Amino acid sequence: MKPAGSTDPLPAIIDKGGLQVLIDALIGGGFTVIAPRLTDGVIALDTITSVDHLPAGATDEQEAGYYRVHDGGGGRLFDYATTPQGWKRYLYPPEERLWQAKREGAGFAIVEERAPVPRYAFLGVRACDLRAIGILDAVFDHGRSAEPRYVARRDQALIIGVNCTRAGSTCFCTSMGTGPAVGTGADLVLTEFGDDAAPALLVEARSPAGRKVFARLGGRQAAAEDIEAADAAVAKAATMVTRHMATDAAAILKRNLEHREWAKVAQRCLGCANCTLVCPTCFCGSVEDTTDLTGATAARWRRWDSCFTSDFSYIHGGSIRRSGASRYRQWMTHKLSHWWQQFGSSGCVGCGRCITWCPVGIDITEQVRRIKDSEGGPH
Repeated sequence: MKPAGSTDPLPAIIDKGGLQVLIDALIGGGFTVIAPRLTDGVIALDTITSVDHLPAGATDEQEAGYYRVHDGGGGRLFDYATTPQGWKRYLYPPEERLWQAKREGAGFAIVEERAPVPRYAFLGVRACDLRAIGILDAVFDHGRSAEPRYVARRDQALIIGVNCTRAGSTCFCTSMGTGPAVGTGADLVLTEFGDDAAPALLVEARSPAGRKVFARLGGRQAAAEDIEAADAAVAKAATMVTRHMATDAAAILKRNLEHREWAKVAQRCLGCANCTLVCPTCFCGSVEDTTDLTGATAARWRRWDSCFTSDFSYIHGGSIRRSGASRYRQWMTHKLSHWWQQFGSSGCVGCGRCITWCPVGIDITEQVRRIKDSEGGPH
């Protein structure tokens, strides 16, 4: 329901055609629309220009080390859980040139790059992913040490969130307080509900930018029964969440840095870094300086890296974390415990991607539970 004193317009109801109006309005406003799209058997993020590019009827099946997309045969556009990719790749690209220089005489001169800042409209952002973007904001946008490229992209971005009406088996957002309902930070929020063949979309405007787009949508004003049906669909998704993270995970890990479980999980862990690459909040990167074969051009590149690689903790004399156990412990304790000291929140949003995309099916919630159970405490 609309909060008391809110200046946002009452929610509206649109259909698939109304969503195309939204997409057209965004493109007409200069945005590149990024949304989930079925590609090679995976619901991946990509540029779209039509509502027909959305994965209508597609559902996904996710379990530890397992992912499949099925055709549900209906007309729902958002009837799946999290996409394999997070939205961070558009705000914090996997590879980015920081600067380049060209030889001038005996030295080099920096070449000023004036590439326009992309204006992204993210369509279909789940509650957990919206929270992840908020966490990245805390990492990259903090005063004098802010990352200017991230900040510029983030300032231009418009976010259309989608409330979850179905949860995947690897989701644990409810215990992290991040879903299934979209929280703060979205400009517009959609909730899909009703008939599977021709579902309706309830649209809420939640920011000045969102209200400008909302005014162009048309549709009809949502009735009380529409809002109740949409709320019920989101509430049902919450009951579908079966995995849960221990509420005191930060304290559990902090007092068990030498626990035997680290060595046990390292026997299974491949060190492939999948968990960090699909995580929507991991931000580790490495910097590499390059020159061309003639020596006339030099450049500095930043690329995603992972605390699971031995080179990541390399200093003079060797790597600090030489064992798989120490690298796994670094990732998990930072994500769930030390992140609180750095940024005032958990670094985990309960999306479950690290569970789904781990080749050997390691479950972060189960790892915490095993350590806690060894202490003899309740779940």
